[in-house]
Amino acid sequence: MSITTTTHLNFRGQARAALEHYADVFGGQVQAFTFAQGGTDRDRADGAVDDQVIWGGVTAANGFAVMAFDVPPGRPHDPGTDAVYVSVRGDDAEEITRFFRGLAEGGTVRADLGPAGFSPLYGMVTDRFGVTWVLDVAASW
Repeated sequence: MSITTTTHLNFRGQARAALEHYADVFGGQVQAFTFAQGGTDRDRADGAVDDQVIWGGVTAANGFAVMAFDVPPGRPHDPGTDAVYVSVRGDDAEEITRFFRGLAEGGTVRADLGPAGFSPLYGMVTDRFGVTWVLDVAASW
């Protein structure tokens, strides 16, 4: 048996824009289904917005995958502070640098991209949607 894990991000009305941005940065295709296409009675009772995303994701040939949805207004949603980091690790410094720069557009760099004790290239950025990403090149020990 094998399984995969995928980071699932929760937004309040920004899921589609975030998925499109991540597809631009990492490549891949956006898939998004709206509450109008697949919402439940519970979603409607929670004030779901028909054109917002009930399920969405991006997958790319390079292995990148992320999922996202828009939390309906009637449900509690507190994105928290540093509750989740999304880690992107690769073996190509140029590719990691490109990803970092794309995520930093409109965001906040929390650790400049550079060498770290555990990696030849590491950086941390909170993107314009409030998601914190850690990117690094895998060290060859």
